[in-house]
Amino acid sequence: MTIDEKLQHFMDVTTEKVNAENAKQMQEYEQGLEKVYEDYKETALRKSELALKLKEESLKKQMNADLAAEQILIREQTGKLLRELDEKLSSEVKGKLERYMATSAYETYLVNQAREIVKFADGDDVTIYIDPEDICHKNAISAGANVAVTVSEYSFGGGVRAVISKRGILIDQSFDTKLKEAFDGKEASLRWKTR
Repeated sequence: MTIDEKLQHFMDVTTEKVNAENAKQMQEYEQGLEKVYEDYKETALRKSELALKLKEESLKKQMNADLAAEQILIREQTGKLLRELDEKLSSEVKGKLERYMATSAYETYLVNQAREIVKFADGDDVTIYIDPEDICHKNAISAGANVAVTVSEYSFGGGVRAVISKRGILIDQSFDTKLKEAFDGKEASLRWKTR
């Protein structure tokens, strides 16, 4: 082998070795870049999933807050409408009651109530009270029920009240009490239905 051949052989072996090392380094570099890329991709995916989850939670919270605010508004509007209806109904009932109290049927009603109370008292002393507005019916009630009638110091909207002292009984057939019971019952019913 001549020097040129030896030199050529050395160069070929060296070039082959350098090329093999370069190829190996290039492969390791590509693998490293691939790993960095996969790590970056995984981190970016986790960040985007977390951001999406946080945004969903934020939207749910906002939606719940909006829903709660809307429910409060609806309850307030419903309450306002119920109060307006209650006032209107109360006004209409009181108007009808006033018209009824101006009829002869009202006097008959008072006499019948007094008779029922006397019957219930079953011989015990009873004090029957009428509203101060009904003083004009006092004699008719006394005569019709065959009992003394007392005009109350306090107005109770019509009807009668009675006391049977011996038995400790108060009979309240006043219109104020009946209206209060009717409207309190209606309000409780409406409150139950709106829940």
